[in-house]
Amino acid sequence: MTDRLVSDDAEQPEGLIRAAELLRDGRLVAFGTETVYGLGADATNPLAVARIFEAKNRPRFNPLISHFPGADDAFRHVVATPLARRLAEYFWPGPLTLVLKRRDDGDICDLAAAGLPTAAVRVPAQNTALALLRAVGRPVAAPSANPSGAVSPSDAGHVMDGLAGRIDAVLDTGPCAVGVESTILDLSGDTPRLLRPGGVTVEDIEAVIGPVNRHHEAPEPNAPVAPGMLTSHYAPGLPVVLDVQSVQSDDALLAFGPPLNGARVTWNLSETCRLDEAASRLFAGLRYLDQQGTQAGCKRIVVQPIPETGLGLAIRDRLGRAAAPRPAADACQDAPSTQEHHVA
Repeated sequence: MTDRLVSDDAEQPEGLIRAAELLRDGRLVAFGTETVYGLGADATNPLAVARIFEAKNRPRFNPLISHFPGADDAFRHVVATPLARRLAEYFWPGPLTLVLKRRDDGDICDLAAAGLPTAAVRVPAQNTALALLRAVGRPVAAPSANPSGAVSPSDAGHVMDGLAGRIDAVLDTGPCAVGVESTILDLSGDTPRLLRPGGVTVEDIEAVIGPVNRHHEAPEPNAPVAPGMLTSHYAPGLPVVLDVQSVQSDDALLAFGPPLNGARVTWNLSETCRLDEAASRLFAGLRYLDQQGTQAGCKRIVVQPIPETGLGLAIRDRLGRAAAPRPAADACQDAPSTQEHHVA
């Protein structure tokens, strides 16, 4: 059952308090912003983030926007460049998302960032949303609160139509003022790049920071670098082999369920075959096996079968791209290296 919470009375904020409690407890709560309703989860909790993908029936682990009550809160988790601070001064709170490099001491989990070295952050311009974010006290990952592929919701009724019974609560903050998603600007490279047009115009952005690259090469299919965009995700240096039935002594094993015997290094996504737990541990597992397996002299990462149902589809999608053939240039390297591709 999905609770419909109301918080339109400053003297009786029970709905907001309950929504914050649920989010801090790893549950899913939809809430309104000035753009559209977002499906919120604690961005520091990979299991909570995995539940977003499960509830939306999202077939891939796209990077998610993390929401904050203020710029200083956001910049504790990403590297604040001078351009980022200038844009934040002009447009936050507001419908502008910035993609920036993650800080080493930041708390946004790998799953919320889809394994990338960058994270998408913004400060929404909606008073109840800001109050909720302050009450939670943690980054809140929130893609649009609708089933994957459906129209984005601009009021609480739309959310209930699509996700009732699949999430814990909706904090009804009334209709959204803007009704279209935020603009996404990538500031992680040398040149600002528009990744998605939205609630802040490019012209307004350029009036503040100068020219923005509005064009990019066609991205790789089905591999997002930021919400609304595509690229290939983190790929381990070791080759990845899927659906193995046996292992060799120089293998690093990504297990699911009872592990196969004989691997040199093992990381179990879920000993009890829970797909939400497996999703929450996927990126950490790949990094662990790549680092520890390389140190131990492993030749490859092998993956036990994962079902093609529910979150299994998203897990297999990510693993399929990790196992894809590498560019020819990679084969000439003396040692494998982490490949991180971004939309140009």
